[in-house]
Amino acid sequence: MRQDDSQQFASDNYSGICPEAWAAMEAANRGHAPAYGEDAWTKRAADAFRTLFETPCEVFFAFNGTAANALALAALCQSYHSVICADSAHVETDECGAPEFFSNGSKLLTVRTEGGKLTPDLIRGLAQNRSDIHFPRPRVVTITQPTETGQVYSLAELRALSATCRELGLALHMDGSRFANACASLGCSPADMTWRSGIDVLCFGGTKNGMHAGEAVVFFDAKLAEDFGYRCKQAGQLASKMRFLAAPWVGMLESGAWLKNAAHGNACARRFAEAVAGLPAVRALFPVEANAVFLTMPAATMEGLRARGWRFYTFIGGGARFMFAWDARPERVDELVGDLRALAAAAA
Repeated sequence: MRQDDSQQFASDNYSGICPEAWAAMEAANRGHAPAYGEDAWTKRAADAFRTLFETPCEVFFAFNGTAANALALAALCQSYHSVICADSAHVETDECGAPEFFSNGSKLLTVRTEGGKLTPDLIRGLAQNRSDIHFPRPRVVTITQPTETGQVYSLAELRALSATCRELGLALHMDGSRFANACASLGCSPADMTWRSGIDVLCFGGTKNGMHAGEAVVFFDAKLAEDFGYRCKQAGQLASKMRFLAAPWVGMLESGAWLKNAAHGNACARRFAEAVAGLPAVRALFPVEANAVFLTMPAATMEGLRARGWRFYTFIGGGARFMFAWDARPERVDELVGDLRALAAAAA
């Protein structure tokens, strides 16, 4: 049995801090700096986002994805509004009611999807289902890019969703906890995947991309960001030593590490998926388009992997989920492949 502290692929949250983020934090730690975001690092990070997205935008920093998503949605809603999302969306299944809490009661309206992707027809069907005063009025659509099953919306799909939202008077929010992986997958610019495709607000994930903590909430329409700083303060998301949330973004964005890290995680996912394709009784549940691989396999094979020290989750579709982070070691991926091959062969 391998040691518990060996590299695992259960979650990209298991990974450490990448060198670029670490170096920026170390540099920010030299001496004193003004508090509550009045420091040079926070300004530099916000400007780095404006450069990356090729447009003026309002940027705020939060500690984690739950806060970023919940506060962003709250900024787009009144308490009597509703948010349309996939039934597997993180805001629905894994945020403990935070979107409803921070919006003072805006209701999440879920729709069953294939692989977590919303479509114009699904949005239209739910948004137009009822319009009477007894039902919470749809106001926002939130999508996850990549989805919770690791699939990536194409630019054409994003534009079609945006057009539908505009037609129906809905704002469009993107949960981008693995936004960098989606950019690496499509080979497109962040601008093309967001405001040029009609995204109003993006939550850009840093934690899964190689940072210690921290997400950025990016508003492409300044009017939507009105008073958002007050929301952050009220929710306990205004860091007194803000430079330590902002500086890692400087290291990530200015060096290009955000994209390099994502491309590596995606490549390791493909390496693993291709190596186990065709194994007896093992098959992919979803297309491998980012840094996630979902496999269905016999229960005995799963238990065999766990007995050999491997960790993974089985919370979507009943299959085993493997996530490949910025620091995934190819040789460690190959060890997992070897164990799965041996177990699959023994079960055949």
